[in-house]
Amino acid sequence: MKRSLLQFVVSAFFTLFSLSAMPAHLNLQKSYTIGVVPQFEQRKLFKIWQPILNELEARTGFSLHLIGSPKIPVFEQKFMAGEYDFAYMNPYHMLKAYVTQGYTPLVKDGSRRLKGVLVVQKDSPILSLSELEGKILAFPSPNALGASLLMRAELSTLHGISFSPRYVQTHSSVYLNVALGQAVAGGGVLSTLRSQPQNVQDKLRILYETRSVAPHPLTAHARVPEADRLIMKKAWLELAATDTGRMLMGKIPMRDSVPAELEDYTSMHTWGLDAFYVIN
Repeated sequence: MKRSLLQFVVSAFFTLFSLSAMPAHLNLQKSYTIGVVPQFEQRKLFKIWQPILNELEARTGFSLHLIGSPKIPVFEQKFMAGEYDFAYMNPYHMLKAYVTQGYTPLVKDGSRRLKGVLVVQKDSPILSLSELEGKILAFPSPNALGASLLMRAELSTLHGISFSPRYVQTHSSVYLNVALGQAVAGGGVLSTLRSQPQNVQDKLRILYETRSVAPHPLTAHARVPEADRLIMKKAWLELAATDTGRMLMGKIPMRDSVPAELEDYTSMHTWGLDAFYVIN
């Protein structure tokens, strides 16, 4: 009896000693979810993001769970309901999510600006936007910012083009629809166009580019404690400064991670995009 009690006391002592020796933020592992806008099909998206989350887990001590969405509208419903603790989303989504759920930006790519590109087949006879009047154009979803929302707004309001949109869920599907002749033209963004297989890129050319805005930020929901937001932001920027981080994040793509602020995106309030935003 005395021996068992002694063993218990010794075991408890070493357990307490081990816990006290751990970094404060590792004592109780916190679990957070991360949502990512489905610019790519799910298998490719997880292949890009899961190694990044593995690295961030080691640096933050958080347990990070990637939640996929099969379609952009499903992703929209989830972040508008506040289902993600952290989320990588397009800038206009972020402005909406800030109002409804208090999502705030943490980091963004400082090496580029986001703008939509309208592609046609490489050998298409179409040389001007006016030739798209009344034609079927492919888009990933109504609210994909550069590829659809901004593109549709500019074609309609700046150029007076009437067209029939066809929503095909992902950027990759847009490019395939155009390459195969199932749509006369389609909206995407330069980064996803350049990530397509070379045989698809070789069949396309860019007809038009939209205005630009700061690119997709990684955001945090208002319920995430400020201290944990700072831990995540610091870990992300430190990882991004390593060779491994640059290699992994370049696939997002986020080639030069820098801090992001809400003010980086507020210019969009004057672009009249609300008239083209579709509530799911």
